[in-house]
Amino acid sequence: MARVLVTGGAGYVGSVCSAELISQGHSVVVIDNLSAGHRHALSRPAAFYEGDIGDTELLRHVIDAHGIDAVFHFAAKALIPESVIDPAPFFRVNVISAFAMLEVLRAWNVKKFVFSSTAAVYGIPTALPIDEEAAKLPVNSYGESKLVFERILASYASAYDLSVVAFRYFNASGAAGSLGEDHRPETHIIPLLLDVASDDRSEFTIYGDDYATPDGTCLRDYVHVLDIARAHVLALNRMDRPGFSAYNIGTGASYSVLEVCATVSEVTGKHIPLRTGSRRLGDPAVLCADPRKLVRELGWAPENSSLKNIVETAWRHRQSLTTSQAMEGAMVCEVDA
Repeated sequence: MARVLVTGGAGYVGSVCSAELISQGHSVVVIDNLSAGHRHALSRPAAFYEGDIGDTELLRHVIDAHGIDAVFHFAAKALIPESVIDPAPFFRVNVISAFAMLEVLRAWNVKKFVFSSTAAVYGIPTALPIDEEAAKLPVNSYGESKLVFERILASYASAYDLSVVAFRYFNASGAAGSLGEDHRPETHIIPLLLDVASDDRSEFTIYGDDYATPDGTCLRDYVHVLDIARAHVLALNRMDRPGFSAYNIGTGASYSVLEVCATVSEVTGKHIPLRTGSRRLGDPAVLCADPRKLVRELGWAPENSSLKNIVETAWRHRQSLTTSQAMEGAMVCEVDA
């Protein structure tokens, strides 16, 4: 079993992936600065260090103290609208700090690296579904920063014999038990709709209803966060040789905004008031993954990713947020301890 450092392990995908690693018998150490993550998302018996990935002294301590075999890197700035108006922190965190971390890993001979990338590296698609060889033309600083770091990782894999897997997520969604989306601010469609169903928001805004799609609203490929986590564990189990590989994580099916709204209404039994706003800059009409490479090479399957199951698990999680939340038992560690 591996000893895995999970950066951003108190965040949405990172916390679910940490829990899945633990359930498979791996040892987990989390570094998270809690700027977007939450202490209550940390799972027993992970060890937890509060800090930044660019803190090279902290990283050296963690690797020495825990004998790290592999890194799952989720920590990042990820709000796309923010990346358009203020790109500096996205390049500082997603590239500069990540590079500093990578140099420590190289010096300490940690050669297995799984990277949380994004479908935003593709930009506006020219063909559908999108496979891994599609043109990489990101339209925002978030996607650009992820693509830059992918290219750094590919160079390191070639020159320094690293084994690297980059996963390009489409729309991560749903919840795994008590672990689910809790972004602040929230920008994703399903939790925003669930806010309306919970009477925490008066209405949901559809950004554009005049796209060249069957109902005029954007189509997106939604994949359950637990299926994403299981893809990461599959990658870890097969990192037996140097090289760089990139995989899309999506289902190959896409749903319109109105279809998602209808599913949320069906699952929650609530009426969802809608209003139509203007299109957002850079929103493609359709995003749909071609996941066949991931299925073929890693044996992955989107077992939990039906839209109804995604919404049902997210709704259960949303309702649980009204109860008290407490840290489940991660061991909080200090560098000087």
